[in-house]
Amino acid sequence: MRIEARLTDPLEAQLLPRGPGRLRVGLVVPQSGALGMTGPSAVNAGLLAAHELNVSDGVHGAYVDLMLVDAGRSPREVAAEVDRLCAAGALDALVGFHTSDVHRAIEATVAGRTPYVFTPPHEGGARGPGVVCIGTDPVHQLRLPMAWLTAQHSLRRWALVGNDYIWPHSVHRAATRLVGGAGGRVVLDRLVPLGQVPAHLDRIVEELRRSAPDAVLLSLVGRDLAAFNRALRQADLDRRLVRLSGALEENGLLACDGDRTGLLYAAMPSFVSLGDERHRALAARYASLFGPQAPLLDTYAAGVYDGLHLVASLANESRLRPDRMPAAGRRAGTGHDGVHLARADGLEFSVVTSVA
Repeated sequence: MRIEARLTDPLEAQLLPRGPGRLRVGLVVPQSGALGMTGPSAVNAGLLAAHELNVSDGVHGAYVDLMLVDAGRSPREVAAEVDRLCAAGALDALVGFHTSDVHRAIEATVAGRTPYVFTPPHEGGARGPGVVCIGTDPVHQLRLPMAWLTAQHSLRRWALVGNDYIWPHSVHRAATRLVGGAGGRVVLDRLVPLGQVPAHLDRIVEELRRSAPDAVLLSLVGRDLAAFNRALRQADLDRRLVRLSGALEENGLLACDGDRTGLLYAAMPSFVSLGDERHRALAARYASLFGPQAPLLDTYAAGVYDGLHLVASLANESRLRPDRMPAAGRRAGTGHDGVHLARADGLEFSVVTSVA
């Protein structure tokens, strides 16, 4: 099947005039760095959304173009490229999945001038004009999963291990309140710079042995999260510790060689294994366009898909302007911002409970 969508090069977009009847959306997703392994499925999801819009006569008849920006670089580098593109009038809107430090740098650059939809779980807090988050904040993401795990596994002592940037900071604050409210105790709170977890693994493992938690809340992302889970397996701690992640999806589970302990959990907006009609239909359309060997349509990719359809919906309502954007967003077609708690079962996830 021919894909009715294209990726425009950022340099081309800055230098060459745009043809008439085009809605150009910056697709700001990681192609490198800690989350680079999730980039291919996010790009495919963006192309699927654009394809669906274009074969349905686009947005107000305008053909939807995508411009790929690598969000795996430093916040300063990503924000600088986005700034150049916006200043050149090369973009009508942005849809992004990336770490929250990159998100905040982009927001500081585009708020009030270019509509920007940020799709993954986020750190919470106020947003600038024209900036919409469709993911969930840490309290909503963690409240039910932590309560369910506490009841199922009689958890009292928690360790918090994450990367050192704005989203894990917010996750750890929320988790500390939730643990204390349930009568538990945080016995270890550890933050490590992005990309540096492998160099700290021996120390983290030793700290876990000394502090003797019942469970570990993980706000590590991408390759750092995979490296941690492999190290825990090598240290023979994976069979002793319940682990909960707010950033683990199918590509990440593959990267850490799966898990068969029954103690690794993820709390995310969606999973490949969800059996509801919407997810089955989306997965079928994705497979039809890209084939059975395409990268997995993980939750980050599904968020990008939803973000592009939200942009199209706002454009069709003549609301794709910073002063007319909604204060908050919802994942397109879901009716609510859901969170699903799933347990790793080998290389797949099995959903055990959900909350709206």
